[in-house]
Amino acid sequence: MTAKFKIRDAHPSEFEEIGRLVSTVYSQLPDFPKEEELPTYYEQLRNVGQMTTNPAIHLFAAVDDDNTILGVVVYFDDMQFYGSKGVASTVKNAAGFRFLAVDPKARGLGVGKALSMYCIELAKSTGQEKLIIHSTKAMAVAWEMYLKIGFKRADYLDFEGNSINVYGFEYVFDDQRA
Repeated sequence: MTAKFKIRDAHPSEFEEIGRLVSTVYSQLPDFPKEEELPTYYEQLRNVGQMTTNPAIHLFAAVDDDNTILGVVVYFDDMQFYGSKGVASTVKNAAGFRFLAVDPKARGLGVGKALSMYCIELAKSTGQEKLIIHSTKAMAVAWEMYLKIGFKRADYLDFEGNSINVYGFEYVFDDQRA
């Protein structure tokens, strides 16, 4: 399989499929709580498309030539809508993303990295000072990727939620202000 895909806004007709993808991917993470342990969280995962009713929240999909969804991410223009515990929602001049998920059949194609870079470029192009994300130890592959593409650990963003330690990261744009 070649790594040919594009990133675009997800269509409302795809929201149900995307919700299944995100909840399935997260439920398959080793050492990550399962749906019976976090029913409200998994409900949120299944309904990520509904978040786009807020114009500051975008759902992007990586799709192949047949419009098969390979991966998705939820992007926040303004951190006040980010919706996590901790201080992330109070950070000014920042964007963020959450709920990055790649279909297991598309792993290794660079979909997660491409979605992350898409968010980085969008945040930079809109004049944000930084891009904020969170990860957990169960998301080791993503965590390593984030560090490789330039995110730095940001302890001030860490929190514990639902008995899970959640770790903050930020990508700081320090070259765009004159």
